[in-house]
Amino acid sequence: MKRTLIGAAIAAALALTGLSAHAGCADPRASAQPGAFQRMAPLVLRQSTGGSRSEREDAAENIVGTWHVIYTAGGSPFGEAFIQWHSDGTEWENINFPILGGNICMGSWKPVDGSRVTRNHIGWLYTNGVLTGYFTETETDVVARDGNSYHGTNEQKVYDLAGNLLVEVPGTSVATRIAP
Repeated sequence: MKRTLIGAAIAAALALTGLSAHAGCADPRASAQPGAFQRMAPLVLRQSTGGSRSEREDAAENIVGTWHVIYTAGGSPFGEAFIQWHSDGTEWENINFPILGGNICMGSWKPVDGSRVTRNHIGWLYTNGVLTGYFTETETDVVARDGNSYHGTNEQKVYDLAGNLLVEVPGTSVATRIAP
């Protein structure tokens, strides 16, 4: 009983300090954790052929849909996600991080010009299922003219619940459309 109470006290103290923070939806600290990124086998997805999409430079039209995305931070892969970009300027994401760390995020986006979009993305961060902070991600993506891929750069900022910035990490994204 005494050992259990001591263990619980240590776990609570670590959770409050954030030393054992687990990855959230796009927490760049994930790359430092063993097994945080486990790239799945190549997806068997029906890729868009581009036949029904216009081959014009219209990022706002071409970004709408479902995507398979690979993220890197510090030059190393750290996450793989499915993202849906919606025509109303909203988006949501489900990333391959542990559920107890947080793996669902959302955001909004807008066109920058004919080939680029920018988004502001946010999500909660948890340590062993306990809310410990949040992150923001700003990203600018270049959308292919055929609407079947995009790539971009992003900056992630991780905050504790008091709003203190804990880490800031630049990264990249590469995405392939998942056809309906």
